[in-house]
Amino acid sequence: MLSQGWLVLPDRADSRSWVLAMSAVLGSPEVVPYASGRPWLAGRWAPGELTVARAGSVRVAVIGSRPVTATRLTELIARVRRVADLDTLVRGLSGSAHVVAEVDGVLRVQGSGPAGLRRVLHTRVGDAVVAGDRADVLAAVTGADIDERVLAARVACGALVPPPLNDLPFWHGIRAVAPDHYLRIDHRTGTAEAVRWWCPPVPEQSMAEGAGAVREALRTAVAARVSGAGNVSADLSGGMDSTSLCFLTAEIQPEALQVTFRWAESDASNDDGVYAVHAATALPTTIEHLVLPAVGPPWDFDNPSDLADTETPFPFARVQARFRHTAEFLTGRGARVHLAGQGGDELFDEFPHYLHDLLRRRPWTALKHIRGFGALLHWPLPAVLAALHDPQDLPGWWRAQADQLTAPPPARYTPDLGWGHPLRAQTWSTPTAIDATRDLLYELAEQASPLAPQRGQHTTLAVLRMAGSGYRQMLRLFTTGGIQLDMPFLDTSVIEAALAVRAHERRTPWRYKPLLAEAMRGILPDTIAGRATKGHFSEDLRLGLKRNLPAILDLFTDSALAAHGLIDPDALRSRLLAPQVDHATTFALEHLLGAETWLRNTHTPPTPVPIPVARTETADKGNADEPAPAP
Repeated sequence: MLSQGWLVLPDRADSRSWVLAMSAVLGSPEVVPYASGRPWLAGRWAPGELTVARAGSVRVAVIGSRPVTATRLTELIARVRRVADLDTLVRGLSGSAHVVAEVDGVLRVQGSGPAGLRRVLHTRVGDAVVAGDRADVLAAVTGADIDERVLAARVACGALVPPPLNDLPFWHGIRAVAPDHYLRIDHRTGTAEAVRWWCPPVPEQSMAEGAGAVREALRTAVAARVSGAGNVSADLSGGMDSTSLCFLTAEIQPEALQVTFRWAESDASNDDGVYAVHAATALPTTIEHLVLPAVGPPWDFDNPSDLADTETPFPFARVQARFRHTAEFLTGRGARVHLAGQGGDELFDEFPHYLHDLLRRRPWTALKHIRGFGALLHWPLPAVLAALHDPQDLPGWWRAQADQLTAPPPARYTPDLGWGHPLRAQTWSTPTAIDATRDLLYELAEQASPLAPQRGQHTTLAVLRMAGSGYRQMLRLFTTGGIQLDMPFLDTSVIEAALAVRAHERRTPWRYKPLLAEAMRGILPDTIAGRATKGHFSEDLRLGLKRNLPAILDLFTDSALAAHGLIDPDALRSRLLAPQVDHATTFALEHLLGAETWLRNTHTPPTPVPIPVARTETADKGNADEPAPAP
């Protein structure tokens, strides 16, 4: 049974049957009614996550990390006359939240922004359109079957695949709304459409202009999490991302940050600890700095049969046990909100795909950057020039992935300058899985369109959406552990501020995360801002896999994926027991574990139970909403 998830229902008498169906999935769903008394929202959310307001015929619910009070929300919607008028409200919300609104019988349902941390899904049953925040909830209440092609593609290509493949739900009949769109449902006509509400900025600002905007956006994002939150903890790995959040929190509300946290390093070459200690000495002395030992338990790959999430396979299965332990540990120390630096790498690290655009606009500057990346990444010059002059469009790239699905991976020093990292089927994939995957990739080629006009912007947005899917599941793991996990780098305002800067200034081959370093100038210690290394955890991975490989092999002797004809257990076993020249097999195994545990736990929901009425913070301007009667 799930602990969270909700649906947006049509204002009609038979909506109560959906609430009954949800009780089999969520135990005792709460209900927020329409003015008619019929169910509008039904489900379960974390304590304090729901705020509802009404002004005249407009009602709005914000479900998330409490970015606005009910009183303020009522003020913001006072002048709303149609769902499109809510653009201003949505853009003004800091934090991570869904917005659900009704304006004269028309609904607007949308997630949190371009990274997809909170997404919207929907399905049609007869003439009714029902939306929600989780595909597994919609699938459970409708009895939808698993989409074997989507599952096959994730088994063959891994969990971290580019959009639109990573957006596809795992059940037939369930559709996802792209993170830069909202779902508009008109129950008067029975129609539903996705409407674009967000477009990436044109990257035309200089570093000097953009750094200030990034700093203010980050400061606002952090303040939205820590102001009035009680005890706050934060990652302090020694990297620039998490350290920036620690120093911003100490600047905004120094008494809030009680604890910093990191795992120690097993690998002697990992210098994260050196920088973390340096940062700790510069933070207020009232903060307690906690370091958990690198040697388990928990180890990487501990409890490999555990399920992380029922909506989609978890891409970070090897560290699932550590995430759970972290959440429980910090909750035990009294923390209520935990800040993490996820999203910083995706926004500020080096992705050289911008060279395509730069070569055509500033060829001499591009040549300097090409030489820099060539030296850094050992690119052969002829291969770089060939990659930069490749005329392939995005649909062509998807067709090429289908054609080359079983080809060998690109050579080690081949420039990766296409529309995404090449997709290759794992050697344990069966012909059935490969055929289904290839068929789906050809289909995606017919509907693929760039996320931005510039290839560099497209790549950044694609990587954000790839990572956002896994980060969304991380949020749920921490919530289950009793603590709210927040990732300020993934706020829409922060993403916009970063993407507005010229790509060749925010990313260069000569400096590590230059835009973030400039944005944090005067806030972050120079030693941290000038760091040019990045810690790796290869030894933790090796030790964890060595310890847990017998349990992993045992898990796949009775594989659900094999029963579906998607993997060859003998090929998998042979590859896992063979000598490994790098970590490619280990990372592929991590994704496969997520798919295996997900499929094993996809089952029929239990029997319905009674439904209470929701208790929410509500501010009203007009007539009060009446509680929905029990169906």
